Amino acid sequence: MTYGKLYGVGAGPGAPDLMTLRAVSVLKAALVLALPRSSDYGASMAWRIVEPVVGDVPGQERLFLTFPMIKDPERLRPAWERAFAAIGERLKQGLSVAFITEGDPSLYSTFIYLQREAPRRWPGVEVEVVPGVSSIAAVPAVTGVPLADGLERIAILPANYGVDDLACVLDSFDTTILMKIGPEMANVVALLEAKGLLDRAVYVSKATMRDQRIVRDLRQVAGERGDCFAMIVVSRKERSGLLAGQAARALEAVDE
Repeated sequence: MTYGKLYGVGAGPGAPDLMTLRAVSVLKAALVLALPRSSDYGASMAWRIVEPVVGDVPGQERLFLTFPMIKDPERLRPAWERAFAAIGERLKQGLSVAFITEGDPSLYSTFIYLQREAPRRWPGVEVEVVPGVSSIAAVPAVTGVPLADGLERIAILPANYGVDDLACVLDSFDTTILMKIGPEMANVVALLEAKGLLDRAVYVSKATMRDQRIVRDLRQVAGERGDCFAMIVVSRKERSGLLAGQAARALEAVDE
């Protein structure tokens, strides 16, 4: 059987003008847009991001797919089976399907599971991933704090699965990015305070969007629940980058 082509398209961090040219081209050409949402009655954030750029394409179908914001695989599986059935029906008709993800399709994305399952469910189906600007790139752009320079190392953690190993990670990496914070906000803030890193941390919600929020004193958000577009970046900045190190040594030589 010949299937339509399946795309995983990154919509970027939220600002429509941060979508890539390739993403816009694919989304305008696809016959079906698969749009994830968290409930049957809620809006699709992915569609909210791309709509101003993609607009109404004659003959294009918008396929809204519901994925509850839960971690229990037994409760998620029925939602995925419905999504597979809907997507598969269209691929079997030879229709191209573009599954839109917030950020990048390869980072904590709903599309990853679809990408893994597609070859088994639809043997021979062509799958293309269109990368997007991720929040990991957007957050340092809006805070003005670079992620890494020279010898600095980065760790990325989904904080909503617990922070038992966070202390070890903070000690081992120069920059620590905490995504998917959820109910762990208070625990994260308490640990950062205990380790004397609160002044090295910044909280960003909905980077690049109209309702973007940047908080540099994390005590202000300790009682909140981190939304799915929230991130905490801890930048120790204790290692000099290559050029900074050379500049420091040059200044020391002048002083001598």
